[in-house]
Amino acid sequence: MSVGPGHIPEPIARVRRLAVRDHVFASGDRLVPEETAIAFTYNRMTHAVMMATPADLEDFAVGFSLAEGIIAAPSDIRDLEIVAADLGVELRMDLAAERNSVFIERRRHMAGPSGCGLCGLESLGEAMRQLPKVGGMLRLSSDQIFDALDALAVGQKFNREARAIHAAGFWEPRRGLVAVREDVGRHNAVDKVAGAVARQGVVASDGIVLMTSRVSIEMVQKVAIMGASVIVAVSAPTALAIRTADAAGITLIGVARADGFEIFTRAERILRPVAAHVG
Repeated sequence: MSVGPGHIPEPIARVRRLAVRDHVFASGDRLVPEETAIAFTYNRMTHAVMMATPADLEDFAVGFSLAEGIIAAPSDIRDLEIVAADLGVELRMDLAAERNSVFIERRRHMAGPSGCGLCGLESLGEAMRQLPKVGGMLRLSSDQIFDALDALAVGQKFNREARAIHAAGFWEPRRGLVAVREDVGRHNAVDKVAGAVARQGVVASDGIVLMTSRVSIEMVQKVAIMGASVIVAVSAPTALAIRTADAAGITLIGVARADGFEIFTRAERILRPVAAHVG
């Protein structure tokens, strides 16, 4: 294995955030996982791009290749070069001749790839595509954030019955919970909510997209394409998701629980309580 020139991000990043607890706003830091586009190429042909933590990449290359049936053993990879690029990292593998024949035949018969995330994208550029800038004049109080979270919990019918099911919702200050959709795949749940909002003719910038999962870049990309200006998630975001949300003009709130939440980007959309004046 060789590592090409360039910088591979550290797997953990320290970010600034604004924590809200009992209506008190406090600045501070949080450690969040990094997320990077990882391209798997075999004999200079791209097979897939995955969003992943940039650590243990040699193991990732071998394990993914085994799981995909591209190799039968690690020795089928004659050379592995890890190449850092501006948009991500390429795992550049040269296959033994007999395994390359298997790879070529497999590509010829590939149907659309299944699964979640960015599996099957053909370039780092598409994985890191530029997003539309989100606008809107939405302003929210912390109480409204809590109301939206409560409404999502009530709307999770499938999860109450079976557990282990992700949910996404769309909440408006005027109408409350407009839509809630559930799926075993967190990406699927967001796609379903986007479809529901579009079919109802709802202006996405007027409300909040709620998620029961962590926030990775794909989730931010989906919300930006919807045109929604606020994400509220019960888990933490990745560092790349934070950078992407900020660039797209999205207010990203994570670690949202009954006792508070943390604002990672565009905090100006969240109203701060006015301190009482004591004469």
